[in-house]
Amino acid sequence: MSELIARSEYMRQLIDHKDIDLVKIVTGIRRCGKSSLLELFHTHLISSGIPENCIIHMNLESLKYRDLTDYLIFYDFVSTRISQSGKTYLIFDELQSVQGWEKAIESFRLDFDVDIYITGSNAYLLSTEFSTLLSGRYIEIRVLPLSFKEFLTFYDFGSEVTVEDQFQKYLQFGGMPVLRQYMFNEIRSNEALEAIYATVVLRDILQRNNTSDQHILNKVVRFLCSNIGSITSPNNIGNILSREGDIESAKSGKSQNVAGKTVSKYISMLHNAFVFYAIGRYDVKGKQLLKTLEKNYIIDLGFRNMLLGYRDADRGHILENVVFLELLRRDFRVYIGKVGETEVDFVCEKPNDKMYIQVTESMSNEDVRQRELRPLQRIQDNYEKIILTMDKSYIRSYDGIKVMNIMEWLLS
Repeated sequence: MSELIARSEYMRQLIDHKDIDLVKIVTGIRRCGKSSLLELFHTHLISSGIPENCIIHMNLESLKYRDLTDYLIFYDFVSTRISQSGKTYLIFDELQSVQGWEKAIESFRLDFDVDIYITGSNAYLLSTEFSTLLSGRYIEIRVLPLSFKEFLTFYDFGSEVTVEDQFQKYLQFGGMPVLRQYMFNEIRSNEALEAIYATVVLRDILQRNNTSDQHILNKVVRFLCSNIGSITSPNNIGNILSREGDIESAKSGKSQNVAGKTVSKYISMLHNAFVFYAIGRYDVKGKQLLKTLEKNYIIDLGFRNMLLGYRDADRGHILENVVFLELLRRDFRVYIGKVGETEVDFVCEKPNDKMYIQVTESMSNEDVRQRELRPLQRIQDNYEKIILTMDKSYIRSYDGIKVMNIMEWLLS
């Protein structure tokens, strides 16, 4: 096994929840580092004095466990291996491979002195059935691809490589940890990303939704990739695909937009496989969520560049995508802010904190500067307001609105 590099924030979360009576569910897209994280946690348990015979660590996608197809067989297999004295730590990787696994997990909790850790590569792991069965008794730890700060520790950059060049590599290749072994070889990196993408589409989406059409799904993915950070409507996407002959537009005698409903279903599948995250709209003055329209951001820019080809066009929305994912890492709830007829890129909330963020490539143009400042100036509360930009300017504030270089913010 190759050397594991610590994801310290996620490790801290696992350690903080250790021995607390909650099932720890580690979620995220395939190959984002979940299994490596549990390997590191296993090592942490050993180093903190837990005997090896008190740790059961299984990757259910291994052929070693090919006969553990349902929860009863799985329960019987694991039960005979649980220590009879002291707490046993159960670590199950890719547990969605076991049919009805949630029944076994609840039974382990009831029958034994155990501390349980699970990973899974799609949100069906957190199904309604499981949520009901374990209501209030699990915690989700959502693993994302590398942040820019982690990216700089994963790769060995020479001292002659500027932070701007490092950031450019981050925008181009993204943060999937598996790419480190290719050291920015674009062809090999794209092949690796294509393999992950194919597995997510074929295994995590199409197998689970066997009436779905791979061609239409790929079309929807490409459309969302081309419109990162733009408000998208399933009906509009459906109309475009209908005109191109990819999707049925309507059924005779029915008024509903069949194409729009189909597209909405496909977008939901992509959310459940952690390929895209949706962000809703929030009326800042009315202090309420709006039900119409949303934006979608991709889990990793490497996938976008692999599908569309890497280009610098639409750089503002690419930077938005980077900021959005960083806000998720920093545990913010994120919304689009509607302020009258204007819009704030991100309204960011925690239980006792709020801030507003605009993202733009540059503030040097007067018209752009006024456009970015205007919505923030209209917000009358005293929460922090920030504009993130690629500029390196000595002007750090406009009437109390902070201006920061995006790379400095990402590394802060």
